[in-house]
Amino acid sequence: MKEKLLEIARRTKVVDEIALKEFLDRQVEDVRLDQALLSKSLFSEEQVLKLFAAYLDVPFVEQIKVDAVPEDFIAKIPASYAQHHSLIATTAENGCITVATSQPLSMYPLDNVGKMLGRAVKPALACRAAITDAINAAYEQRVAVLEEVAEEMDAQNLEGLIGDVASSEDLLDVVNRPPVIRLVNDILFRALQLRASDVHVHPFEEKVVVRYRIDGLLYDMLSLDQRVLPVVVSRIKVMAGMDIAERRMPQDGRCSVRIGPREVDLRVSTVPTAYGERTVLRLLDKSTGIYTLNDLGMSDLDLKRVDSQLHRPHGVFFVTGPTGSGKTTTLYAFLKRINSAEKNVITIEDPIEYQLEGISQIQVAHRKGMTFVTALRHVLRQDPDVIMVGEVRDNETARMVIQSSLTGHLVFSTVHTNDAAGAITRMLDLGVEPYLVASSVIGVLAQRLVRRLCPECKECVPADSAKLQEMDIQHRGMETIYIPKGCDKCFNTGYRGRTGIYEFMVVDDRVRQCIYQRETAGAIKKVALEAGMTTLRMDGMIKVEQGQTSLEEVLRVAQTDEN
Repeated sequence: MKEKLLEIARRTKVVDEIALKEFLDRQVEDVRLDQALLSKSLFSEEQVLKLFAAYLDVPFVEQIKVDAVPEDFIAKIPASYAQHHSLIATTAENGCITVATSQPLSMYPLDNVGKMLGRAVKPALACRAAITDAINAAYEQRVAVLEEVAEEMDAQNLEGLIGDVASSEDLLDVVNRPPVIRLVNDILFRALQLRASDVHVHPFEEKVVVRYRIDGLLYDMLSLDQRVLPVVVSRIKVMAGMDIAERRMPQDGRCSVRIGPREVDLRVSTVPTAYGERTVLRLLDKSTGIYTLNDLGMSDLDLKRVDSQLHRPHGVFFVTGPTGSGKTTTLYAFLKRINSAEKNVITIEDPIEYQLEGISQIQVAHRKGMTFVTALRHVLRQDPDVIMVGEVRDNETARMVIQSSLTGHLVFSTVHTNDAAGAITRMLDLGVEPYLVASSVIGVLAQRLVRRLCPECKECVPADSAKLQEMDIQHRGMETIYIPKGCDKCFNTGYRGRTGIYEFMVVDDRVRQCIYQRETAGAIKKVALEAGMTTLRMDGMIKVEQGQTSLEEVLRVAQTDEN
């Protein structure tokens, strides 16, 4: 084989003959030659595979067309098997199927594919990355008709179909699975395809409705027979490690699932209702990664102001807004911006949504007595530079956060208020003395999430100035605005993805004076506006002018700027 490979290298110049000869002279016999060459950085994977393709007299496939992958391969070969052995069918002709692999001298997996398909197999070679991409794309195109799977279930024998669940189960692997497992996997699979953040399983008297929350709004996606509810809920409970026998008390659980290489965390909550248990699953896709500060959609001015506050040595920085407005995402972006080897960063969260490298994260556990306050007391003994506290919701937590900043720590936290000025008055309402608030809080960022207009189908129309004035919007001579249209790529909603609108208030001397005098939120907001603060609605209207979002979206999430 070595002599033949050297002869091919000399003839085709696909790899350097001298470098190959030196490698082959040093090669230990007990290691398979293709694995040895692929494991070294002497040649690229493509060069090695082209060399072996010439040796074996088989084609080298540079690009795999997903549309050409035979349907029976996807139906009969489990995704896990294809991924493990790095192989995918590329074409099928005259009863023979061509299967590309990235392991030239490994023939047993190809033989097994032939047995499973009952067809002759022709080998081909392709790079591992191309095969992996093709596997993910081909199996993701397998969108099962959920109603058909549901009809397969025999309502009389549902309890026996729950089955065991492996840790971090692959949703693509549905071959030979019981109907209930296929149903639940396909519900989650389609939710991830459509970028849903939550899945609701909502029982009614005669049916069960599956709803997806996409870009902040709920959509009815599937209606099932009421009889399948117990086993669907039981299956979800098994996945999340919950008690399937307990149906009269609320429960919480969590687990992980995979779609090929993508790891997705699920947070599961069940509550009993009149027609059975209602279940909500929160989907956290780890593959999306943590947003950077530049990805959040802040204006250049706000970005510069926020960044300057993040590098202060101490103080409290609040992020405020209602549930689901992206506060935690923003805090993670803050931590990513300042995280460095010179700083000790510790977070106290409920729950921990994403793992942050180089940062110690603490999970709040109320049942065991680990509250925000308890954790914060112990964290202060860990010599931290930066502390993130998930939420300030009571007097004790508020006082501890303020005191932590006064002892030389930079503290990030969230509160639930409508605007930036409201966070200041909330601290005062919780019983914190004005002088403590004024000397510790350095900035407040209020935010909301608005849906982005789909770039494929958004439509530019003339702005109706009379309508804008009627809505009390300072239109500043806007001549055109963009409106949602709807297409296949955006689920016919006209929107795809979300961005933030922001209101950043720097706590300067004038704002501190208002705090000392216990002024109202309206008075504080007025002072901040005079200092150049941009309100939520003002920032929203800038994004309307830029064509990022629609007027209706801004009006939906942002209140008027009346003090």
